[in-house]
Amino acid sequence: MNHNLVLQTDFGLSDGAVSAMYGVAISVNPAIRIFDLTHDIPQYNIWEGSYRLYQTVAYWPEGTVFVSVVDPGVGSERRSVVVKTALNQYIVTPDNGTLTHIKSAIGIKEVRIIDETVNRLPNSGESYTFHGRDVYAYTGARLASNLITFEQVGPEAPIDSIIELPKPEPSITNEVLTGNIDILDVRFGNLWTNIDRTLFKDLGAEHGDSFEVTIENETRQVYKNIMTYGRTFADIHLGEPLLFINSLDKIGVAINQGSFANAYHIETGASWKISIRKLPKLA
Repeated sequence: MNHNLVLQTDFGLSDGAVSAMYGVAISVNPAIRIFDLTHDIPQYNIWEGSYRLYQTVAYWPEGTVFVSVVDPGVGSERRSVVVKTALNQYIVTPDNGTLTHIKSAIGIKEVRIIDETVNRLPNSGESYTFHGRDVYAYTGARLASNLITFEQVGPEAPIDSIIELPKPEPSITNEVLTGNIDILDVRFGNLWTNIDRTLFKDLGAEHGDSFEVTIENETRQVYKNIMTYGRTFADIHLGEPLLFINSLDKIGVAINQGSFANAYHIETGASWKISIRKLPKLA
């Protein structure tokens, strides 16, 4: 391990929860290096926790240990696990769907169930509502500090036993490309879809082409308009919408210097569908 510990939670920073996790990790090893992925995951939003791991993990060195705690089922029968990714990082987390994107997009080599008789903060009492501090931060810090091996986390479990959230796949039917709005580029209000650049290119897309874009929530149409496929935001006028390739090589939807999500009250998840149809070029 490389002594890197990366934390993600839905705790926010308005109280001492995240600081307590830091304290546990530093108590395990004062030399450990702790980084924040984010603590602004919407409360209980396992899907977003899964996506933010996918957005981040591949850019960290081998041996990095991630602790992800979005855990509405804390204290229940849900498992606590550590997985080794195909890129040789480690993720310490409840097994509640948080590993959905990692499993499908990066790959998981091995799963270990945390043995809490060994890997639990000493003297943490009978509390079962703060596993982020008592189990995950403690185990993650011990693993990152080489105080335990991956095998000492606990017994191995089948990779196929990992809980996964429903994850629809994009497709093209009758020259209409349909996908989902997976996540928001939160600060700027851009929509990030699950449509890969390669699939989008199957529509014959070239920069400057026009597309009819429709967004629906269940059966309710929320947005329908024509927009340009641009290389950068500067390819269109201020306030105009565009399609673009985001930093994960997927299709994004934006307003130049505006929030698309706020302008049209658009959210994310399996019920939010986007359809894209290429328009013929005018003579």
